[in-house]
Amino acid sequence: MSALDSIDLLLFSLSRAFCSPFAVFIQIQGCLISLTLALGWACAAYVRNREINQMKDAMRAGNSFAFLYHDINELEHSSQVNLPRVTVVMPLKGFGEHNLHNWRSQITSLYGGPLEFLFVVESTEDPAYHAISRLLSDFKDDVNAKIVVAGLSTMCSQKIHNQLVGVEKMHKGTKYVLFLDDDVRLHPGSIGALTAEMEKNPEIFIQTGYPLDLPSGSLGSYCIYEYHMPCSMGFATGGKTFFLWGGCMMMHADDFRLDRHGVVSGLRDGGYSDDMTLAAIAGAEKRLITSPPVAVFPHPLASDLSFSRYWNYLRKQTFVLESYISKVNWLMNRALFSSHCYLSWGFVVPYFMAIIHVAAALRIYIKGYSHDETTFTSSGLILVSCLALCIFVELFSMWNLTRIEVQLCNLLSPEAPRLSLASYNWGLVFIAMLVDNFLYPISAFRSHFSQSINWSGIRYHLRNGKICKIERSKNMGPTFTDLGGKSLYGKKGAPPKNSFLGSLARSLAQWRQPKKYDS
Repeated sequence: MSALDSIDLLLFSLSRAFCSPFAVFIQIQGCLISLTLALGWACAAYVRNREINQMKDAMRAGNSFAFLYHDINELEHSSQVNLPRVTVVMPLKGFGEHNLHNWRSQITSLYGGPLEFLFVVESTEDPAYHAISRLLSDFKDDVNAKIVVAGLSTMCSQKIHNQLVGVEKMHKGTKYVLFLDDDVRLHPGSIGALTAEMEKNPEIFIQTGYPLDLPSGSLGSYCIYEYHMPCSMGFATGGKTFFLWGGCMMMHADDFRLDRHGVVSGLRDGGYSDDMTLAAIAGAEKRLITSPPVAVFPHPLASDLSFSRYWNYLRKQTFVLESYISKVNWLMNRALFSSHCYLSWGFVVPYFMAIIHVAAALRIYIKGYSHDETTFTSSGLILVSCLALCIFVELFSMWNLTRIEVQLCNLLSPEAPRLSLASYNWGLVFIAMLVDNFLYPISAFRSHFSQSINWSGIRYHLRNGKICKIERSKNMGPTFTDLGGKSLYGKKGAPPKNSFLGSLARSLAQWRQPKKYDS
């Protein structure tokens, strides 16, 4: 047997060191993180699957409209005529490949009560203004929708500014206001389901939902999917939750009219993140946040979502932990910052150790070293086997939850093109898990020390958790937004096409409520 060369010596030394008690603890911890995620996704899958079974039971009982209501009697005119007025506020920025489909799914809702849509842009120069104008011209008087020009924000993020301007313009009889992002693809019954929960339990402060990412095939899109999946278990409780997603939030309109709990002032005075600010207020005031099991929305990612755009998105996500409205909120954000960074690298490091163990074992096999010199490798391979088993269980649990959410979305939108798991590349999902968890702490620390972020061509600076300075320049920001591939300064939107769901929505609106759009 030849003497150990320098590379083998280093490899074997590392493998032996990674069998020490502390290193074994790190690797076992990685296994526990994987199993905890798998358990969380299994619980989320149970909640979503229970909703699927209830819908199927209703359909077997003869209710072909179970995607709207489990009880078909809820579709009676006597029930529909008493539904409360809802205003949907959508802050817009830019125009991309999926926007027309998303907006059409929103305005063709089959909600039977009075409903208005306010599309809020910062100026008529925004490409979204021209695109939404053409979409609304197609529907003409069939939907109660209008475009609101909000102007530029001076004290808060542009999104929050657009939301607050939309609230000021909503109908005086509005009972609930629903904030939607322009990348949300609603189901026909989504607004009705959210409203029904608000009516059932007046103690609800905010109703929320969560997106089901549809990766486009690039590594960046899979990193987005992987980043969102751990959070999905917090939104699949079927009821009370501590999580809040700004892409879908239904609230009492009077909370804004009366500035209850400081929701308006908290957002307006230096607010950067709408959902983090409102979640902090809900926690401080002991108010209830819920997420119904049907509130999961298809979220197609841009077909050209590059890795750099994923990185920009991750930067924005970690930056929200630098904004806060109170000392308690700051402490909570620091706890989230620390725990997320620790768990992210706690997940990645065992795989680095596993690579060393496997490489050492391969060198032993190839060069034929004696057993006496390499006894440590058997312990390393046992740890690698445990880690491989745990990651298999984790990926299976993630696949199962995604499968069930795809099935639920297909049931909730029977008229839409069928979603499928066939396009998911689970090898890329695993790579994305390693990449995303490795980069998260780096992004978080960069956000902490920079205290500024570029969001859709606008640079925000924070001081004491609030926006203190806003800089705007077309040359200082990206041309496209991160997830939807939206052009921020591009061409006008193309005219939309008619859809079956749009025709159905117009017919039902005329049948059920001919005076729906009276002001």
